Amino acid sequence: MQISPYLFFNGNCEAALQFYQKVLGAKIEAMLPYEDGPADMPVPPEWKKRIMHASISIDGEVIMASDATPGDFHQPQGFSVALQVEDPADAERKFKALAEGGTIKMAFGKTFFSKGFGMCVDQFGTPWMVDCSMED
Repeated sequence: MQISPYLFFNGNCEAALQFYQKVLGAKIEAMLPYEDGPADMPVPPEWKKRIMHASISIDGEVIMASDATPGDFHQPQGFSVALQVEDPADAERKFKALAEGGTIKMAFGKTFFSKGFGMCVDQFGTPWMVDCSMED
């Protein structure tokens, strides 16, 4: 069994996944626009290029995503996508890249539980926690 987060976007799923590809080294595994769905599936014309389903992998971990259907998008809350990064410099670089154009909730820095930890919401509205745990 595998548990994977499924992220919904407000019409900018493709741009978000391309951003994650650039800043996190994600690999886009699948990206299916609404226009590639069944011919009898009702889709507003302005939604044909939006993403019905996509998946990316980051170091073997899968995140799935899509553009929420019209009128169904809600700003994400109550969770964060957590990144565990071994190297503190790499963790800080990834945090800064994710935070660019977004909102920093907790600046990246050393804590009592981590060599580096930070919380942000990226420019697409996805909340992230980046952590470089203390060694055992």
